[in-house]
Amino acid sequence: MIVDKVKIIIKAGGGGDGAVSFHREKYVAAGGPDGGDGGKGGNVIFVADANMRTLMDFRFKTKYAALRGENGSRNNMHGKNGADMEIRVPAGTVVIDADTGKVAADIRAGDKKTVLKGGKGGLGNARFANAVRQAPRFSTPGRKTGAHEVWLELKSIADVGLAGFPNVGKSTLLSRMTSARPKIDNYHFTTLAPNLGVARVEDVDFVMADIPGLIEGAHEGAGLGHDFLRHIERTRMIVHVLDISGSEGRDPVEDYKKIRGELSEYSRTLAGLPEIIAANKTDITGAEDWITLFEEAYPERKLYPVSAVTGEGVDDLKYAIAGLLKTLPSPEAFEEEGVIEEWEMDGGTLTMDIRRDEDGILNVTGSLIDDVFARIDPEDTESMRHFHKLMEDLGVIKELKKNGAKDGDTVRLGSEEFDFIE
Repeated sequence: MIVDKVKIIIKAGGGGDGAVSFHREKYVAAGGPDGGDGGKGGNVIFVADANMRTLMDFRFKTKYAALRGENGSRNNMHGKNGADMEIRVPAGTVVIDADTGKVAADIRAGDKKTVLKGGKGGLGNARFANAVRQAPRFSTPGRKTGAHEVWLELKSIADVGLAGFPNVGKSTLLSRMTSARPKIDNYHFTTLAPNLGVARVEDVDFVMADIPGLIEGAHEGAGLGHDFLRHIERTRMIVHVLDISGSEGRDPVEDYKKIRGELSEYSRTLAGLPEIIAANKTDITGAEDWITLFEEAYPERKLYPVSAVTGEGVDDLKYAIAGLLKTLPSPEAFEEEGVIEEWEMDGGTLTMDIRRDEDGILNVTGSLIDDVFARIDPEDTESMRHFHKLMEDLGVIKELKKNGAKDGDTVRLGSEEFDFIE
């Protein structure tokens, strides 16, 4: 069974925390700060796997997380970076942010693309030592990361799609032209999901997909319509298979007209795909008469008479397909947003909200304030000096002034209260 669209949860590794440590050894009473930095969190990377043709594996495992970076330690020891999470997908898979609908990556053959970056490691206290601040008792935490939902959509399951009404012999033709061994029986809708096979003609390899049979009204969703049309739209070309014998009382000329109509109603792009017509079941009496009638109705269309049962004409059809594929450009890549940086911190960009309450206190809340307080120690003087600099660097002081803060006003940051000094 072909699974071509799944939702999974991915999470990059958070950064390790920086360490607070002071050098200690015999005969050294008060060594300097030697807290090392935290390691970087692992990235989430999507890799094209030439051996995969479906997203079936993701039906059973839906959560993927890279490892967190290790914390820094004493003696300026840097924490180990977290291992990346490599997710293997079939070539042609598009990774889409479930929240925004933006394309994060279009995975083509040979690609290896980073979709989520791991959090940066925190800085150890050794990083904050200078001539004035000789014994900093604070470090910074590693960047946290949040889990994110993405859609995986397999946009290219095959080079060639076999189209046609049910029971025209598509599965038999696929088994004759490729190594595929689909289930074949003499009743309608045997194929409920695409069967894939790889064909080789001299130096050309191509993937063929036998797609569920089409019925009238498919463009409106009748039967397997939308699934059928969506699959075939992703191929580079169509092989339109007709039962040219009319063995089930069908009219091959009318069948061709109806299917072309369904394709046009669904999508101009689909209707415009290059097409080869395979006139199947030529081994059955009456086929020659229908071939004549079809050529009279569509003199501009070239028929390739074949018998999937006996193999007659199949080689000519394969060479025609390979020849046409050589002239077709590779499918255009989707426009990518690439790595979405705001996914690094708690699943979104840092936020700040300032409101004055009934008592005149300016309350500052949001993930920006939470992040700042995670970096400092309110009981340590040096740490609070660092805190004041962060308030300026991050624009909090500027925003407070915009909101009317004056000397002596009380400002509440999270659960801590301070006097505002201009």
